[in-house]
Amino acid sequence: MTLPRPTPVFRAVLGVAMIAVGIVHFAAPETFVRMIPAFLPWPLFLVYLSGIAEIAGGAGLFVPRLRRAASWGLIALYVAVFPANVNMAIHQIPLGDQPVSPLVLWLRLPLQLVFIAWAYWVGRPDKPGKPDKG
Repeated sequence: MTLPRPTPVFRAVLGVAMIAVGIVHFAAPETFVRMIPAFLPWPLFLVYLSGIAEIAGGAGLFVPRLRRAASWGLIALYVAVFPANVNMAIHQIPLGDQPVSPLVLWLRLPLQLVFIAWAYWVGRPDKPGKPDKG
């Protein structure tokens, strides 16, 4: 089975979303710091680092020559932040000031697989067998 080629719209939605969430890491880092598991050092640094990675990955999706690397970088990021999402679910950490249902926190975990697949899909060349050139 061959997946349909990504459209610019799906790529742009993920790119803009990642840039926006990355910016929020700098505008409101305390929300993300609470998500970091206690066993990891330097939570604020990790929040800023993941924010930079999100912005870079999102922006890279718009540059044809960087698209594949950005896609794999976002996949690595989604895997790297998974422990923080598990930590949120286990300790019922709210998003910002809003309490969130424990069910919603647990349902967020498999959503990471959707983001991994999405990043992989939009990182593929637009035309089969031909790398994107910019």
